[in-house]
Amino acid sequence: MAAGVAEFRAKHGRAPGLHVILAGDDPASAVYVRNKEVAADKVGMVGQVHRLPASVSEEELLARVRDLNAAPEVDGILVQFPVPAQVSQGRVLTTIAPEKDVDGLHAINVGKLWSGLPGLVPCTPRGVMRLLEESGIELAGKRAIVIGRSNLVGKPVAALLLAKNCTVTLAHSRTEELPARCREADIVIAAVGKAKLVGPDWIRPGATVIDVGMNRDEAGRLCGDVDFAAVEPIAGAITPVPGGVGPMTIAMLLDNTLQAARARVASGAGES
Repeated sequence: MAAGVAEFRAKHGRAPGLHVILAGDDPASAVYVRNKEVAADKVGMVGQVHRLPASVSEEELLARVRDLNAAPEVDGILVQFPVPAQVSQGRVLTTIAPEKDVDGLHAINVGKLWSGLPGLVPCTPRGVMRLLEESGIELAGKRAIVIGRSNLVGKPVAALLLAKNCTVTLAHSRTEELPARCREADIVIAAVGKAKLVGPDWIRPGATVIDVGMNRDEAGRLCGDVDFAAVEPIAGAITPVPGGVGPMTIAMLLDNTLQAARARVASGAGES
């Protein structure tokens, strides 16, 4: 990543620019944003966090987004969710310029993903796919189940798996006989947000398990949607929480920003 940023800087006279809007004082959001800020600086990107009070009005926040849309040195815009209650998340997403939407959540980028067209893809699903690729997990023809149907993870990771010729089941809270459906799968993606939901009786021996969950257990420790200690001896490959998908999400955010910068320069925008 740092090499790609250095190449871009040498060619275009500036580094890719990632701007994050953080509204309010949610402690978890503050930590996430700080991690992104540190990562961007480490690879040589120009990162800036726009911190707004919890009382910010929707129009004030959207005006900040529009300013960033118009700024030629800004390649990527990310609004950290959740936003304060008086701000519509939907309006935020539709206001961000699609070509700067490094979260990949604008309807145009969602449509491109499901249509098989190039575009900006949500960071966590990209990280999941990169982990599978780097681990040498065969995808074509395999049965995959995604537990969770959110727009942020569940739906886009299902689209990416389909594009790799997996047979995909998109499961959710109303899926009947969910443990049995999981036992049929070669690949299990847990992204439902329930601590240690997936136990050893959900997993077929040798299956690949990717845990996207980020929860707190009864002792207050970070844990995923999968009971790691119980499932690890059964799975062929499994990701831990923390330390599995989380770092990949930030890596893919930076890669999306570099991709957006290159695309903008190629289109005639974003030159210094």
